[in-house]
Amino acid sequence: MNKLTAAITAVGGYVPKHILTNKMLEEIVDTNDEWITTRTGIKERRILKEDEGEGTSYLAIKAAEDLIAKKSVNPKEIDLVVVATATPDNMVASTAAFVASEIGASNAFAYDLLAACSSFLFGLSTVASYIESGRYKKVLLIGADKMSSILDYEDRTTCIIFGDGAGAVLMEPNNEGFGLQDEYLRSDGTGRQFLGMEGGGSLMPATIESVKNRKHYIFQEGRTVFKFAVSNMADAAAEIMKRNNLSDKDVDWLVPHQANKRIIDATSNRMGLDESKVMMNIQKYGNTTSGTLPLLLWDYEKQLKKGDNLVFAAFGGGFTWGSIYLKWAY
Repeated sequence: MNKLTAAITAVGGYVPKHILTNKMLEEIVDTNDEWITTRTGIKERRILKEDEGEGTSYLAIKAAEDLIAKKSVNPKEIDLVVVATATPDNMVASTAAFVASEIGASNAFAYDLLAACSSFLFGLSTVASYIESGRYKKVLLIGADKMSSILDYEDRTTCIIFGDGAGAVLMEPNNEGFGLQDEYLRSDGTGRQFLGMEGGGSLMPATIESVKNRKHYIFQEGRTVFKFAVSNMADAAAEIMKRNNLSDKDVDWLVPHQANKRIIDATSNRMGLDESKVMMNIQKYGNTTSGTLPLLLWDYEKQLKKGDNLVFAAFGGGFTWGSIYLKWAY
């Protein structure tokens, strides 16, 4: 019998109905379609409006329901629900606990995992460990973020980049050698001065002054973050290939975090991959933070074949980054 591994056995996803195009952003902030497209690769992003639903939990529930319907999963058989997110519904009650209850996963325990744009990547590692322990059989991992809730639409360095969305995967035990093979995960806490949100946490609780000074919106030093992301995401992907003796011919798909097309290109070039092997939907959704990786799987699911070698790569605030090598199971 082969070693017990954790394999992805189903995928679901959801993006809001409202589309915010670059042209529409031209009416809101000092920018233009050509500038955004050239520097980021983004043409439009989805925004969750109140008339459709509220909170990150709404997106997560919809993605989970999509997966459950497609796979015909009995929610009561789910052992654990992890919601990877940087925008939980609130700061105390677990968003995952609410999601689990709403989808009928009454026998599961649930919690949130926060590592900015690396949340889903780190979640894959976490969930795989639960599966490999032998104690859990069905784990639902959801990457979901309502980034519009923390965006300052007067700040063109951030509001052009992010969108709302969620993706979900079911992970189950596998004895055929498919699933998660290896991981290379890293973090550097000095990075929080370049990308984050100052207000709302224990360092800066909400006050009249913090709200007036717009401290409850995400900020970033674009050039610094870009430099760190390009080098670290590419290095992590190259390292996972080296450790597993993978050539560019061995890798069927790069599944990269959708922050910026230039960062994605730098990573794929470092790996020596042809553009046809690179999953990309940044033009449609922008950066959905924890939602980018599972939404790529959702969009490309029909093109995936059993045994395909996938390399995931991400970089996020904190800083957090890394890469995972996974064999597709269906």
